[in-house]
Amino acid sequence: MSEFRNHMKIDFASMSENESFARVVVAAFVSQLDPTLDELTDIKTVVSEAVTNAIIHGYDNDPNGVVTIQAEIRNDTVRIQVIDRGAGIADLEQARQPLYTSKPELERSGMGFTIMENFMDQMEVETQPGQGTTVTMTKRIETKKALFN
Repeated sequence: MSEFRNHMKIDFASMSENESFARVVVAAFVSQLDPTLDELTDIKTVVSEAVTNAIIHGYDNDPNGVVTIQAEIRNDTVRIQVIDRGAGIADLEQARQPLYTSKPELERSGMGFTIMENFMDQMEVETQPGQGTTVTMTKRIETKKALFN
């Protein structure tokens, strides 16, 4: 069977109001793979986490920042990138530790990266202080597996 491919890209202002918009857009895009409700919930959750991190940490809630989401489907796997060109992460290892937050005054749980790692098959973070962060996450959607083997 031939390879199935599709992709999309959106840019939006780094405003907390756009977090739910991003979650719904990615969920609608991924729904063409006919994911289970659990798979879709996992994807919506990680998109929310990554976008919220970009807005709060990358841009410090500055609505002039731009968050970009790129998503690609190849056969039964979705790859999602959440990109900001904000502050970047000075100490990535520390930031990836469960319960660590650089903004305790906002009552953040510090579990964003842990959630992304646990809900997706793979998660990578590329960051450069002062230049931004790209979070790349992949997940295989089990429901379509038989169609592509």
